[in-house]
Amino acid sequence: MPLSLRRVPAFLAVSLALASCATTPAARAPLADGATAQVAILETTDVHSNVLSYDYYKAREDDSVGYERVATLIRQARAEFANSLLFDDGDTIQGTVLADFQAKVQPVGCDEELGVYKAFDAMGYDGGTAGNHEFNYGLHFLSQVTGTPMNVDGGTTQRCKGPDYPLVLSNVFSTRDNQPIFKPWAVVTKNIVVTGADGKPQVVPLKVGIIGFTPPPILAWDKQNLEGKVTVTGPVEAARRYLPELQAQHPDIVVGILHGGLNAAPYTPDMENGGWHLAGVDGIDVLLLGHSHTEFPGPRYKDLPDTDATRGFVRGKPAVMGGFFGKDLGVIDLHLVRRDGRWTIDPATTHSEVRPICKGKGDCVPADPAIAPLVAQAHAAAQAYVNTPIGKSDVHFTSYFVDEGNSSALAVVNAAQRDYVQRALPALHPELAGVPVLSAAAPFRTGFGGPDDYTDVPAGTLTLRSAADLYFFPNTLSAVKVDGAGLKAWLEQSAERYNRIDPSKPDPQPLINARHVAFNADQIQGDLSYTIDLTRPAGQRITDLRYQGKPVRPDQPFIVATNNYRASGGGNFPGLDGSNVVLAAPDGNREILAAWLKTKGTVTQADLEPTSWHFAPIKSAGPLTFDCPAGKLDIAKAQHLPPIRMLKDNGDGTAVCAIELSKR
Repeated sequence: MPLSLRRVPAFLAVSLALASCATTPAARAPLADGATAQVAILETTDVHSNVLSYDYYKAREDDSVGYERVATLIRQARAEFANSLLFDDGDTIQGTVLADFQAKVQPVGCDEELGVYKAFDAMGYDGGTAGNHEFNYGLHFLSQVTGTPMNVDGGTTQRCKGPDYPLVLSNVFSTRDNQPIFKPWAVVTKNIVVTGADGKPQVVPLKVGIIGFTPPPILAWDKQNLEGKVTVTGPVEAARRYLPELQAQHPDIVVGILHGGLNAAPYTPDMENGGWHLAGVDGIDVLLLGHSHTEFPGPRYKDLPDTDATRGFVRGKPAVMGGFFGKDLGVIDLHLVRRDGRWTIDPATTHSEVRPICKGKGDCVPADPAIAPLVAQAHAAAQAYVNTPIGKSDVHFTSYFVDEGNSSALAVVNAAQRDYVQRALPALHPELAGVPVLSAAAPFRTGFGGPDDYTDVPAGTLTLRSAADLYFFPNTLSAVKVDGAGLKAWLEQSAERYNRIDPSKPDPQPLINARHVAFNADQIQGDLSYTIDLTRPAGQRITDLRYQGKPVRPDQPFIVATNNYRASGGGNFPGLDGSNVVLAAPDGNREILAAWLKTKGTVTQADLEPTSWHFAPIKSAGPLTFDCPAGKLDIAKAQHLPPIRMLKDNGDGTAVCAIELSKR
């Protein structure tokens, strides 16, 4: 009976194979057809600098996140599989206070490695790509911390300390020379243990080509960092351009590392989630995905055409998307068979899976002890920094029940943004004096990442940590000019956060449209009021739109304070494409908020506007349900929201609630 490597521990399989190579000259001969190999492709994505299991916004340990626990899963996978490769899919260097501290407060030097890359290097990555958030701190920082000299405006030609693995990116080019700012592809060679056609183990080299892609909309999302400096193409176009070069190196398999998800809509070069289309490109054998902050394989993609959302195939190609924030490890159990003198993938025995660090509440793998010491100094400095007091508040700012009308965490952001624009705009555009200034803010933490993924800033002393909790992303402030029709269209798209409700339906109806993410559900304030009628179809839900109590005219001009992401087209809101920006501030929204809080000294309810909208009354036959945090109904009552009751406690900090909308 042939020796099955799957049943042999990894260390023993390697030992057997090495012994075979040392004593059998035939082991170095070309592999005969019929040889087989099992290779685990391991993937991290959207770690967002969550190196440790720590919540900087709540100043406490959080076992449900953290790369230090993913590192444990990596070691477990390597013990399970004799052969493995490890790749990162991007959105690595931004996302926590630690990241902001090392980028903006005490920037790392040219000879110093970024904390998250230290952690990755400790685990020995084979390659990676850049996500959209890699560009948030600008090209100079990106060039420096990735150790990539860039012939691009704002970059650095120095070769600084970057990660020890190759970063590849094929669809972003310098405007100076039209060349990619990173290497578009690379070939990684690993010795692997295989089972020969004779059933004996051997060690042979496996050449793995890697090619990387980032979301094309980065030009809009990071316009202030990238405009005029780089150009971007779609992933399909980039693949077709560079795959011939890569294939000329005769790799055994090619892994496409796309920081993007899956969307089967007709392809366009600026598509945000082009993975489904990239899977259809000849020459891509395996696909690593990210950006969508979800898992593949998984139920979200069960209806996607030509996709096996259980075993992890997209258009016949094995694929995986391994979660976010250091919550999961993506694993492709890749089975190779030697046919016609080359390796081919056996789809019958290959499959993908996403392995979580926590199987349930309190059931999490331990942290790998090697990781925390690597960032201990920077972690301590970041903690001290965010605990700097900046003021006080009489208000409890939370995003609990924000979809149901609790705007406390958004009202303070809108107050700061509106104040900034009202003070800064007259000097730049005196002709806009007298045009009403509004402000738009969206919730960033609404429980998507688990029961602790909410903004929660208690009344009392405010610190820089409070500002970071209230404004999660490192956006900069922008202001746009719109008319009343554009304002209504903006609100209509935000209202797509909700499902259409059939009042006559006796069965439970979900309130929230899960496909419309919370950070694309803006709430606009500034002497504004409006009603959301959920019985109406999308695009027709905003009624009784008023400014200072008077109906808004379609041609009435407004200035709306927002962030650079939204102003330049992020979220694909109608009329927002960067062309109507009247103020592009150099200051970050978070820094503007912190300065406003410091100037106020003590924030009271009088400093904040009440929620600008309410639901139209609905007398529904069945309950209107939504996922909610357990044990927080007192907050809903304190905010005078429509009656909310808990239907089910899930026992993990989450619950199912129902809202009563029969009365205003």
